[in-house]
Amino acid sequence: MLSIGIIGTGNISRAHLAAYLEFPDEVQIVGLADIDPGKAEVARTAHGLEEARVYDDAGAMLASEHLDLVSIATPPGTHCALTVQALEAGVHVIVEKPMAPSLEECDRMLEAQRRSGRLLSVVAQNRFRNDLAQLKAVLETGKIGRIAHARIASAWWRGRSYYDLWWRGTWASEGGGPTLNHAIHHLDLTLWLLGRPQAVAAMMTNAGHDNAEVEDLSSAILQYERGLAELTSSVVHHGEQQEVVIQGEHARVSQPWSVAAETARPNGFPETGGNRQLIEELESLVAAQVPLPHTGHTGQIGDVLAAIREQRAPLIDGQAGKNAIELVTAIYAAAIERRTIDLPIQPENPWYRASTLVERAPHFFEKTASVRSQEGESIIGSTHA
Repeated sequence: MLSIGIIGTGNISRAHLAAYLEFPDEVQIVGLADIDPGKAEVARTAHGLEEARVYDDAGAMLASEHLDLVSIATPPGTHCALTVQALEAGVHVIVEKPMAPSLEECDRMLEAQRRSGRLLSVVAQNRFRNDLAQLKAVLETGKIGRIAHARIASAWWRGRSYYDLWWRGTWASEGGGPTLNHAIHHLDLTLWLLGRPQAVAAMMTNAGHDNAEVEDLSSAILQYERGLAELTSSVVHHGEQQEVVIQGEHARVSQPWSVAAETARPNGFPETGGNRQLIEELESLVAAQVPLPHTGHTGQIGDVLAAIREQRAPLIDGQAGKNAIELVTAIYAAAIERRTIDLPIQPENPWYRASTLVERAPHFFEKTASVRSQEGESIIGSTHA
């Protein structure tokens, strides 16, 4: 039985708590830490964790409890220090996305993981979705051929008051807008499905939130050896229509799932009906996929528990988390400097450091409100099917 601690008991922690409760024979939640102990007590009561203790300091919980694993579900700017602290205490860590606001902090976390010998996993729960697992499986067959183009829409909508919460809406405290805090999932999926690009070009703006310094919309072009990908990161898209569309040499596949496969007439124009055989093969591949035993946060936490038990690396490790931050950093650097950014970003590059973004990023508007908490449910995932 593994002893679990939760650091940060805001809205996103509910997904972690619910996931752990799916494995009652493997784990016991023994501690909850939050700078607002009242929130931790509410979480303890809401989830029936009668034997768990509440702390107002993560360090105190790490010192008092014999923990095996902690979930860190705090604002992004705190992830590095808390992760390093937990790893140095000999505790495995799963940390919410984004891993940290800078590559410099990501490397500090990775170094702490190497020194400690403990496990570090960064939340990327969309890899544990049946529809995206199907898309990944199709790509791995190679049946669509060389990938020429991808279109990834990380389209969300948030009202103006979203940025009133104290840690949102500034470069220093939030680390950025939807490029970092919403599209991080789609950026991770892009790397998972397509691999690391060679270079990035981008533009960004604040189109609808005049109470926040940060962008609320960015568009990036990712360059691969013989292909391109377009990525939109947004909190101004009504309907939140998110999609991944991948154009291969022989076929197009998409999430939500659809498939098309053209064949050419002698003059190069598409033949009516396309390649029916290939379409049927791809449809059969998807239909034959075995559903995942657990999805979302539950799927990822289940993998972390199995990794501890089997003494192996998790499917999503700290390096995967850093790779996503590198792509975010490249998008911000390209948009701010109005030039193409080559990857990888090395430690001697000024964009490797957190301070560069804070110093150079435009303040589209100034933050006009700062409330400690907000009423109502925090929605995880799109509200639109």
